[in-house]
Amino acid sequence: MNGFWSQILVNKAFWAVIYSALLAQGLKIVFGAIKYKKFDFYWLLGTGGMPSAHSAAVISLLICVGRELGPSSPIFALAALFALINMFDAQTWRRSIGFQAKVLNSMMEDLQEGKSIEDDRLRELVGHTPIEVFVGSLVGILVTTFIYR
Repeated sequence: MNGFWSQILVNKAFWAVIYSALLAQGLKIVFGAIKYKKFDFYWLLGTGGMPSAHSAAVISLLICVGRELGPSSPIFALAALFALINMFDAQTWRRSIGFQAKVLNSMMEDLQEGKSIEDDRLRELVGHTPIEVFVGSLVGILVTTFIYR
């Protein structure tokens, strides 16, 4: 067991993916504070927003696999497919769910005729725009390039 944990501590790929995702998630707080001039704890743990932490992590993983095993490796092809599916999902299906939540929230407000709604509102920001996915990918590339320098 001791060897397991010590190997994780020196695993560049593991840390590149973790740091990429954490940096992207941290940037959401910065961008949100600038845009809305307030702090929202949801930005720390929530999904959606600029940049995409999912994209940062999967692109980081793709680069790590390419660096460690080579771009001709079947595992690299698997990581590329995983990254493409993840980023496609982030900007299509999850974004559509966010739009549906917005419509449902609006319908609830209309039904209540302006009365305050006691139930929690559905989350409206669950997906990413293409630019959020792109910037998240850049975060993953930059962090991984720094770690593998």
